Amino acid sequence: MSALDRRKWEWENATAGAIAGFATVAAMHPLDVVRTRFAVNDGRLTNLPTYKNTAHAIFTITRLEGLRGLYAGFYPAVLGSTVSWGLYFFFYGRAKQRYSKNGTQKLSPGLHLASAAEAGALVSLCTNPIWVIKTRLQLETPLHQTRPYSGLYDALRTILKEEGWSALYRGIAPSLFLQVSHGAVQFMVYEELRKFVVEFKCKESNKNLGSDAKLLDSVDYAVLGASSKLAAILMTYPFQVIRARLQQRPNRDGIPRYMDSWHVVKETARFEGFRGFYKGITPSILKNLPAASITFVVYENVLNLLRLKRRND
Repeated sequence: MSALDRRKWEWENATAGAIAGFATVAAMHPLDVVRTRFAVNDGRLTNLPTYKNTAHAIFTITRLEGLRGLYAGFYPAVLGSTVSWGLYFFFYGRAKQRYSKNGTQKLSPGLHLASAAEAGALVSLCTNPIWVIKTRLQLETPLHQTRPYSGLYDALRTILKEEGWSALYRGIAPSLFLQVSHGAVQFMVYEELRKFVVEFKCKESNKNLGSDAKLLDSVDYAVLGASSKLAAILMTYPFQVIRARLQQRPNRDGIPRYMDSWHVVKETARFEGFRGFYKGITPSILKNLPAASITFVVYENVLNLLRLKRRND
């Protein structure tokens, strides 16, 4: 593969990832709002409603806040997800190219893991400010005692004015652990499952390896995406709870509810036990399994279309 072809491949990965990320957020955002509100509610907050379950949360938010409440933080979510997926697939594609010596060597599971971990860390550093704003917008309710943000720009301006640049990187430690471990687990499982399915289908149809696009269809990509996402969620969800709790808006006196990650861990374990680290996992699974399916179906199909266009050119 020439240097020009490699550059085209990298940008094709980024384009496919960005389109997939946008499609995912647009379809699943209300469940993300519910997940965030469950995750930060430690039972001692007075500025968040108490929900019995996911269905009750959606019904209550719709009744009290309308569609605007269900889509709170939508713009930073779209921006963050589109940028994150685009950068993730871009960095992931580059890392795989580098580790495989420009495609001349087959990657081991460990190198797939290293590629995904490297991509996750870079994405986390680039996008953490967007997730801070998204989290705060999603947590604004009629019970909130501070002046609400009017939107993405107002939230950014207010955070910088009242708390400084460092506030945009609150939760960066669990975010790094989350991005690196979650993405690494998800992509390693995805790649290994895809390899297994391709080999299985090759044996059944007596075809040669290397024609993944012809052997796998959208149903295969959907199942592979959902399976890999479930494994990643179960292993890494506590980092999401820790990050969300750190990214909350400070109290009216300007003091954050939690000072650092260790403070979150101690307080959560003390007052809520092990279950506290998995608050909101039900809407997270409901959101992320179909979301992962949509993402990988769109990603793989867009990538195949771009490959076809490149061959035709």
